[in-house]
This record gives sequence, structure tokens and C-alpha cells, in this order.
Amino acid sequence: MKAKIFASIAVAITGAVLLYAVTDFPRFGDPRSPANAGIGGGSPSASLYYIENTYRDTKVPNLVTAILADYRGYDTMFETVVILTAGMSIFAILRVLRRDDASGAPDPAPASSDPSIDGDHHRIIVGTTCRIAAPLIQIFALYVVAHGHHSPGGGFQGGVMLGASFILIALSGSLRDTLVRFGEQQYLRLAFIGILIYAGFGFLPLWVGRNFLDYGALSGLLMTSGEEMARSHSMLGVEIGVAMTVMSIMFAIFANLSTRGRLRGGL
Repeated sequence: MKAKIFASIAVAITGAVLLYAVTDFPRFGDPRSPANAGIGGGSPSASLYYIENTYRDTKVPNLVTAILADYRGYDTMFETVVILTAGMSIFAILRVLRRDDASGAPDPAPASSDPSIDGDHHRIIVGTTCRIAAPLIQIFALYVVAHGHHSPGGGFQGGVMLGASFILIALSGSLRDTLVRFGEQQYLRLAFIGILIYAGFGFLPLWVGRNFLDYGALSGLLMTSGEEMARSHSMLGVEIGVAMTVMSIMFAIFANLSTRGRLRGGL
């Protein structure tokens, strides 16, 4: 009871501080706000710089992707880390490990499984339709990831679509069938690899004396014609890493929540 009282007090104080801070925000759409007019009128605004110079700096026509993956690369990298942390927190709280879980293999099929196709007993229509749709969803998701720096899309969007395709397979058939294709060890491994890919594009410029996530320093390694194209290609690599983490964590959260951490049965 005392813990609930202290938690309520902490929430109330935090909420009051946040509401008080809102009073200092500029009005929505205010042309004189620092984001639109700069600070003190002497420096150019960030939004105006992005609009006028993004393509010159990065050769990327998608303004949003350039801001997220390049100009604001630190923030996006740690947003991806937050997603990984959320997934690992759910895993740590819910996952029930048993001796026969050590291999990460899904549970065997029930011995009493009825192989008949009386009516739609095994979801023949739904299952077949989803198995046909899932590869198409995944192909389009890969397009969204690969083309996200040139058209609407990116790693977060493509990763969500990839994760949703595996969830669709689990919902239309069984979680066991999905884990055969995308097991626990695989999605946990890919989640961390995605973060390492993103961080790798940040650490590589440090080796040549440049700043963290300064993609332009990779022009020699990526064999591009200039630093601008190196930034463009690096953004693609970063988006791939983001997509891997988002896809893996999204499915990991579903698998653990739907089975209460046992990875057996499910919805």
C-alpha cells in the first residue's frame, strides 16, 4: 500500500512539472519560435537549414529520413536502443525458462492433433491466405527499408511490417509453426546485431579521426564519389540495422505476452 502511495505521489509531481514546462513552449505554428526563426534572430533556423540543404549534404531526397538517420542520428540510435531495452525488459519479466527450453526449440505438436479438414478445423482458408500474403508483406517491407531514404519509409516502418508478418503467421496458424521459422535464439540475436550495425556506422568514422556517426568519413570505405553519397549509403545501412531490431523485438514481445513467457500455446 505504501509503495502505491509513493508511486502516486511521484506520478503527480512529475505530471505537475511537465504541465508547468508546457507553459514555456511557443504557440503551435509560431513563425517566431526558435525552430522557425532561430535563436535571437541571428542564427538560421534548423528547419530552414534542413529544407534548403538536406539534398546538398546527403544526396537523399527524403527529408525526414535524412533528419532521423543523419542530422539526428544520435537520437535515432538511442530510440532503437530503447526498443531493444523494452523487449529485453519484457523478456526478463515474463520469460519462463525450463530445462527443455535450453535448446530454444518450440514445443512438440500435441499427440492428439486431429489431421482432418472437417470444415475449417485447421483454419484452411485463413491459414493458406496468410501464408500466401506473408511473403508479399515481407517483400514490400524490404522495399520500404531499402528505399526509405529516397521515398516514404525506413527502418522503423519496414521493421514493423516484417514483425507483423511473423505475427500474422502465428495468429493464422500457431506460434509453434512460426518459432520453427523464426526461433527465440534467432530473433534475440538479430535484435542485438541490428544495434551493432547502427553503432558500427558510428564507430567507423572515429577510426579515421572524424566524429561519431559522421558518415562522410566512410567515402573511401564505401567507394563513393564523395562524402555526400557516403552519407546516403550509410543511411541505408543504418535503416537495415533499425529494421532488424524493430522486427525482432516486435515479434519477441508478441511471443512472450501471448504465452505468458512460456513460448507454448499462444493465441
